[in-house]
Amino acid sequence: MPRARILLVDDNQELLTLLSRLIESEGWTPVAAAKGKTALDQIAAEAPAAAVVDVLLPDMMGYDVAAALKKANVPFVFMTGVFKGGRAASDARMQHGASGYFEKPFEARKLVEAIRGLLPAAPPSRAAPPPRRLSEQTQSDFDVEVAVEADEPVPAMELTGRVVLTEDGKVSAVLRGDNITAASVGAPARPPPRPSPPPSAASVRERPAAHDPAQTEGKLEENLPDLITAFHLAQQTGELTLQKGKIRKTIFFEKGRPCFAISNLVTDRFGPFLVRVGKLTQQQLELTEAAASQTGRRSGDVLVEMGLLKDTEKLYYLAQQVKAIIYSVFGWEDGEYRLHFADKAAQEAIKIDLHPANLIMRGVKKLYKPERLFRLLSPEDRLLPTQQPAYGLHEVELERWEAEILPRIDGTRTLAEIIHLAQRPEHAVYGFLVGLTALKILESA
Repeated sequence: MPRARILLVDDNQELLTLLSRLIESEGWTPVAAAKGKTALDQIAAEAPAAAVVDVLLPDMMGYDVAAALKKANVPFVFMTGVFKGGRAASDARMQHGASGYFEKPFEARKLVEAIRGLLPAAPPSRAAPPPRRLSEQTQSDFDVEVAVEADEPVPAMELTGRVVLTEDGKVSAVLRGDNITAASVGAPARPPPRPSPPPSAASVRERPAAHDPAQTEGKLEENLPDLITAFHLAQQTGELTLQKGKIRKTIFFEKGRPCFAISNLVTDRFGPFLVRVGKLTQQQLELTEAAASQTGRRSGDVLVEMGLLKDTEKLYYLAQQVKAIIYSVFGWEDGEYRLHFADKAAQEAIKIDLHPANLIMRGVKKLYKPERLFRLLSPEDRLLPTQQPAYGLHEVELERWEAEILPRIDGTRTLAEIIHLAQRPEHAVYGFLVGLTALKILESA
């Protein structure tokens, strides 16, 4: 029996990718369209079994796509980030014939259930086994074996002294300390190999494997904010794996919120991280690693036993280590990414609470180099509020000067004029504006 074709229509390419993978995991065939015209062509060529249509598209309203779907007798649901409220949902059903209406952010699981309800019941088949879930397909994608070292310097990173820990999706503890700086690390020389201690929870070592292009979702480029936002909009649990050369880092999401991270980079491991933030000396690290290697215990437990860390400090610095791994990938300007939907984060005792909007804003402002910011926006650009923001302004922590200048960003002034009005360093204004465009709160006029 042929696989059901599901048409997905949205101009957010990363959300399309995420939804397409979810559709594939259900045994259906996704047909993605970023514009209304593309969707109309797909419907004319071969009517899908069902469709998911964003209401606001770059070239037309989703209602026009809905009209073509109704004519072809194709059931569909709407999704929207703009037209919200009971009246909009009622009109979508009564006037346009939608079977469902999902306001962003929505639970992707419920969207999948709605699509399943639109399809005829499939008869049991003995010929083909059920499709493998993505969690099964990617189970060995980040196996633990050998840590790697960076081929280039690791930049310094500033981290706020507040971490929020969660358990079962609820805040379980708020730990506070001084703001800390993870010092930069030069490109390492190649010392003789030595035995490695067992990894800490956030420091995963990877088994070398041949690169598999089939596991590559796409190029990272400037897509990281959009990938994080895609998880947020779909309220999706899963993992985003990023690879740059030999280095792999995975961000874990729980219902759309980043909550944990792992890395195969030596400098991201718990002991070296404590040296970078000044909590351990290099000599103490070597003693700890030797003890951990001999006993097979995790370095964090050894540090507590040796009196170098208290239990609460171990939790605090483990959480800061996770934050550092997540923020570090904002500094990547190339690489590849893959999506996974296994709930591995549920196995972790320590999970942090990072709101994706503030993660993106801080990541851009702290980790994007000035030359990168200047490449993404030019002095002649004019910005204005977008019609379909991915986040509300109330979800973004702004500095006072940023909040004061924001109402004046209405498409009438160039970026150079905004910088003059702000009376702040050029790179700081660029970081603020690039961050808001990454959040889809501002867009080019």
